[in-house]
Amino acid sequence: MKGFWFKSILILLNFILVCINQTHGQKVLLSANGPGNTYEEINKKFAPGKDVIEVPDCVHSEFGRHINEIYDEELEKHVFNFFVHVVPDNDRCLNFDRQRTEIKTYGGSPENLKAVLGETVIYSWKFKLPQNFKVSKNFTHLHQIKSVGSIHSTSPMITLTARKSTPDRMELRYTSTTMQSTLKTTLLDLFRGEWVKVTEVIKYDNFGSYYIKISRISDGMVLLKYNISAIDTWQDGSKFSRPKWGIYRSIKDVSDLRDEQVRFDDFIIQELTPLSVLDYKSMSTNNKLKVNKSKMFVSIKNIPKNSYEEIELISENGKKIAHNRLLQKNKIRLSGLPEGDYFISFLEAKQPVSIYTFTIEN
Repeated sequence: MKGFWFKSILILLNFILVCINQTHGQKVLLSANGPGNTYEEINKKFAPGKDVIEVPDCVHSEFGRHINEIYDEELEKHVFNFFVHVVPDNDRCLNFDRQRTEIKTYGGSPENLKAVLGETVIYSWKFKLPQNFKVSKNFTHLHQIKSVGSIHSTSPMITLTARKSTPDRMELRYTSTTMQSTLKTTLLDLFRGEWVKVTEVIKYDNFGSYYIKISRISDGMVLLKYNISAIDTWQDGSKFSRPKWGIYRSIKDVSDLRDEQVRFDDFIIQELTPLSVLDYKSMSTNNKLKVNKSKMFVSIKNIPKNSYEEIELISENGKKIAHNRLLQKNKIRLSGLPEGDYFISFLEAKQPVSIYTFTIEN
C-alpha cells in the first residue's frame, strides 16, 4: 500500500465505556416497590388493563396471592417473591400433573413487548433460588421464550430449566420446532442461595442469533454463558414471540419437591436498533487508534480482552467489513482497505462496549 499516509495519533483519553444499561437507554420495565397491589403493578407494566398473571390462586385461595413483594437484605430493596406449594397448587386449575406461578407478556401487551420477525430484543432480570431448592427430574422451568401463532407454539423455543440429576443441573434448552435439545448445562449448586443477573439477547429470524450470560451478583462470577450467531430463532407461522418468568414444574414425582419461594426482580425488555454512522461518530469522539505507517496496521492495545467478546470493523458509510483475515492478535492489517474513516466497535452481548476510529488517506 505504498503511497498511503496516515493521520490519527493515539489519544485514548476519555475512554468511552458504552455499557448496555446506559448508552442504549435501557430502563427497568418492572421492579418491586413494596407490599400491596403486586398483581396490579405487574399487569400495569406488562399489559395495561389485562391479566398476565398465571398462578394457582383458584385452588388455594386461603393462602392469598402466590406472588408478593418482600424486602431483600442483600439487594437492599423490595423484590418479587414467587410461591409454589406441593399441595394443593396446580397449573391454573387446568393441569394437575404440573404447577405454575409465572408472569408473561402476551397478545394484550404493548407492541414493544412483543418480538416480531427481524427484531433484536434484550431481556434482563435478576433471580435467586433458595439455598435448598428442590427440582423435578422432569422439568422446573424458570424462564421461557414462546411463540404465538406457530404450529409449534406449545413448545418453548428457549427454556432455562433446573433438573434433578447427579448432580443437579441448570439447563439451557432450545427448539425451533418441537424437538428440544440442550445447548448448555452447569451445576445448579452455583445458583442455590445466590442472587444472579441474566442478560439475554435474541435476534428473531430464521437465521438469527442468541446470547445469554448469567452472572452471580455478589462477585460477578459468570455461571452460564452461551453465544451463537447462526440459529433459527423464529418458529414458522408465528405472530410474535414473548418471554415468561417464574416457577413452572412437573409434580409427577412429588417426593422430589418441597414448597418453594423464588425471588425475581428488575425485569427489562428492550428492542434494539442498529447503530447509525452518526452514532458511531458521536461515540468515538477522541477515541482514535494508533495507525502504524510503515507496517500498515492498526494497533488495538490497552483494551483488556475480557472487556469485549467480538470486534466489528465498519466503514464511514456504515458498511460492515469482513475482518477475520485482517485481525492478528491485537492488530488489524490495513492491506486492501481504501481511503476513508473507519470505526472499530468492541462488542459485548452484541452491543458496543467501546468504539474507536482511524483514518486512511492517500
